[in-house]
Amino acid sequence: MAAVRVGIAQLNALVGDLAGNAAQVLEAARRAHEQGARVLLTPELMLTGYPPEDLLLRPAFVEACQRALGELCQDLATLKGMHVLVGHIVATPAGLRNAASVLCDGAVLGTYFKRELPNYSVFDEKRYFTPGDQALVFVAGGVRFGVNICEDIWLAGSADQARSDGAQALLVLNASPFSVTKQAQRADIAQRCVQRTGVPLFYANMVGGQDELVFDGASFVLDAQGNVLTRLSDFGPDMGFVDVYPDAAVQAVAQPRGEQPLTIVAPDCVEAQVWSALKLCLADYVKKNGFRSVILGLSGGIDSAVVLAIAVDALGAEHVHAVMMPSRYTADISLIDSREMVKRLGVDYREIAIAGLASNFDDILGPMFAGRAPDATEENIQARLRGMLLMALSNKFGHLVLTTGNKSELSTGYCTLYGDMAGGFAVLKDVAKTLVYRMAKWRNLTGEVIPDRIITRPPSAELREDQTDQDSLPEYEVIDAIIERYVEQNQSVAQVIAAGYAPEAVEQIVRLIRINEYKRRQGPFGPRVTERAFGRDWRYPLSNGFREATSPPLNGQNPS
Repeated sequence: MAAVRVGIAQLNALVGDLAGNAAQVLEAARRAHEQGARVLLTPELMLTGYPPEDLLLRPAFVEACQRALGELCQDLATLKGMHVLVGHIVATPAGLRNAASVLCDGAVLGTYFKRELPNYSVFDEKRYFTPGDQALVFVAGGVRFGVNICEDIWLAGSADQARSDGAQALLVLNASPFSVTKQAQRADIAQRCVQRTGVPLFYANMVGGQDELVFDGASFVLDAQGNVLTRLSDFGPDMGFVDVYPDAAVQAVAQPRGEQPLTIVAPDCVEAQVWSALKLCLADYVKKNGFRSVILGLSGGIDSAVVLAIAVDALGAEHVHAVMMPSRYTADISLIDSREMVKRLGVDYREIAIAGLASNFDDILGPMFAGRAPDATEENIQARLRGMLLMALSNKFGHLVLTTGNKSELSTGYCTLYGDMAGGFAVLKDVAKTLVYRMAKWRNLTGEVIPDRIITRPPSAELREDQTDQDSLPEYEVIDAIIERYVEQNQSVAQVIAAGYAPEAVEQIVRLIRINEYKRRQGPFGPRVTERAFGRDWRYPLSNGFREATSPPLNGQNPS
């Protein structure tokens, strides 16, 4: 029996770059055609990039998308007999649709409209799209293929209708953002879909960084029993092929990879997954926005050390600049360790002492501060001086400023607005402090780039004598556990306390999360790697009078 070869193209789209995205599809189709494929599956909304957000509200954008689809259709016409499944948008009398069309021989053979529109977490598709209600099944090489888009397979109905309409295999276009648990969720959902329908499933996921979202790729094919037949790379563009026979049997095609080896990051290694996600998101943000270099302030502490290592891994040492800005409170070992790390990594490094600048501020403000003891005001001046110097270097040389604060600090407000929060990209924004330490140890396993003392010494902002983070905060193990339960798992205060955490610690952290919302709103965005990050996932009012009870209601009722 002759088989039809299906290609999966895992591509990196840029939102709004219609010509560039179309060119990627065309090149992938040519490569697939050369390999004997007659069907090519690409990611969800590949033509527009995902998510296009309010570009979808601009008529000019919608019209340009329609023209781009027509041009791509004509460009693909030279690949005789090639069926290319492309994600795009289309305006209909009923409203704008999230669509996928089968392009073949210069014509659109059929168009499918996404039926299940996600409207939770980072998704707000109901703001823009009208759902479809029809299946699409097309024939290529004697095999009947059904089409679904992303969320369609998460709920019963869409895939089942395609199967009822005769589909022997299901092609699924996806733009599924990364989180540390997402790959396992996808596998579970896809296997359940196969169990319901009894047909093989082809899953093409987008790859790349788009602002704060990271798309990890990891596309796959399941056979009719739900077994993984083939899997594509994590965090990088890739292509794979599977042969489908008229009886719906499927067989993976060995693919020579040349100089691009298959990269699979173990899903149980959180440190490796997150490092890869942050590296990809930073590299793509820099590239897609036309920056040539980045700059960050080194402190001799763990956070700036990890950000520096990620930046070098993502961009290369020649595109990374580091500045150490010691104050009168900076320990000698902070300078020694910073100098050692930049020497190991080979990045451009400068030192700018700020003790004199801080003294000038003390002199200027001294008369107005008379009678008041030094406090966080003077500490914050030092942080803001550093932020101002970094922004000056950014303005002069065009560097993108990377901030170094982590999720634990942003949650509790242990950061300075217009100081260490000043910058354009917050690499560790969604990474807890305890995970930062684990990532540093993991990175050193492949070459010790972070001096061991940076990892082992107690964390300190070094803004006053003998300062440590735990002077005013619980241990980070406690802080991070509370943040995970309260922010990421949406547990109540009472539930967190019931899990065994001290009420005073829970109340302190929750209060700090609430009162520091105004800081986070003004800080730079950063990669999302958890199930709930500050930003798109977290939309709390700044003026907020609600306070949670610290104990559960009695007998399920509100206490009197």
